[in-house]
Amino acid sequence: MKQYDYLIVGAGLYGAVIAEQMTKSGKRCLVVDRRDHIAGNVYSEKIKQIQVHKYGPHIFHTNNRMVWDYVNQFASFNRFTLGTIANYKGELYSLPFNMYTFNKMWGVTTPEEAAEKIEEQRRTAGIAEPRNLEEQAISLVGTDIYEKLIKGYTEKQWGRPCAELPSFIIRRLPVRFTFDNNYFNALYQGIPAGGYTKMVEKMLDGAEVRLGVDYLEHKAELDALAEQVVYTGPVDAYFGYCFGPLEYRSVRFETEFLDRSSFQGNAIVNYTDQETPWTRIIEHKWFTFGRDENGRDLPGTVISREYSSEWKQGDEPYYPVNDEKNNALYNKYKALADREPGVVFGGRLGEYKYYDMDQVIAAALDRALSLGR
Repeated sequence: MKQYDYLIVGAGLYGAVIAEQMTKSGKRCLVVDRRDHIAGNVYSEKIKQIQVHKYGPHIFHTNNRMVWDYVNQFASFNRFTLGTIANYKGELYSLPFNMYTFNKMWGVTTPEEAAEKIEEQRRTAGIAEPRNLEEQAISLVGTDIYEKLIKGYTEKQWGRPCAELPSFIIRRLPVRFTFDNNYFNALYQGIPAGGYTKMVEKMLDGAEVRLGVDYLEHKAELDALAEQVVYTGPVDAYFGYCFGPLEYRSVRFETEFLDRSSFQGNAIVNYTDQETPWTRIIEHKWFTFGRDENGRDLPGTVISREYSSEWKQGDEPYYPVNDEKNNALYNKYKALADREPGVVFGGRLGEYKYYDMDQVIAAALDRALSLGR
């Protein structure tokens, strides 16, 4: 008998759910992570009493009541709902695209007028069936909004012309013919009181956690400790990039504390012109309404400028580039993963798939159920 039933590689949400479920069912779990902290990309840390989302903003949102009930076992959530601002060369627009956006862009005041304007611009562009992100965006919101509020931001974010990006990327962007400023049209939303790190810490209670451990560097000795492996790292790295590396977009942040009460008055402002080098500025205090856990006003503010870049080995992989070429390459790795004995591949990197947080948790709960059978 080995020392552990499960070796879980990665202390992010997927790994934490597996560890929590397996530990609860009486299994012995060892969780390893190459970083020096738990919680993966949802990790948050305090700077001057302000909860800072170190790897970018994460707002929990879901319509899945089962997932909502699950996470509420480990944290209470505030009522934060995201309303983003788009800054185009000093002009400010509402995100999601809604009647506030349409009014400022075109002066229209009714949903019918806005829909007519979008349809007119779609026809002028000659788009019948959208073949790429550019055509999909123009079909959704018209040429003016695409040119000002989508094109520059998206090409900075992905490092590719919009005409070369798949259309599904933009379909997640909400478009409303109402004055609703809530970015996510989800029944349950918020951010955990005390931050995501505190929530994940509770999920990992009962499992052994070792940080600063690179699984792939110590694979043989770690595998020998457990009956089964749950791997949430990059699937191509697991197989030594034998078919070549998958492509990702990475991001970096310039974070600073400012001795002022507010910088931009909103949690997130996207900079949608090509000339501004960053994609957005995050002002972290507004995720908790400018107050600490005891309801006291937070002095000062912390901002993070976010820059997007092409991933290279040594960077953090953030967003899978799920175009035709990379999906075909992933399918080769998936064929290997499906045949790898005693190993389960899961999560955003293990499955080379963009996941929202609730989707990660739902997938991990399903996987834990099948593991427990």
